[in-house]
Amino acid sequence: MRLLDPNHPFFRPAWRRYLVVAAPFAWAGVEAYNDQMIWAYLFAAIGGYCLWHLVLAYKPDDEA
Repeated sequence: MRLLDPNHPFFRPAWRRYLVVAAPFAWAGVEAYNDQMIWAYLFAAIGGYCLWHLVLAYKPDDEA
């Protein structure tokens, strides 16, 4: 079982993939602003993981 399945029907619209990628990066910015750098790095890493799987390495499933 994958941690994040990019072929799930929820991620078919591009705006949802970009929103899921942007949310952890935005929260990392909030944590960095509040000088909580460990949390900022953690959420930036989560955002990077989502960026890789949902945007950069995304291959649409041709079922439809």
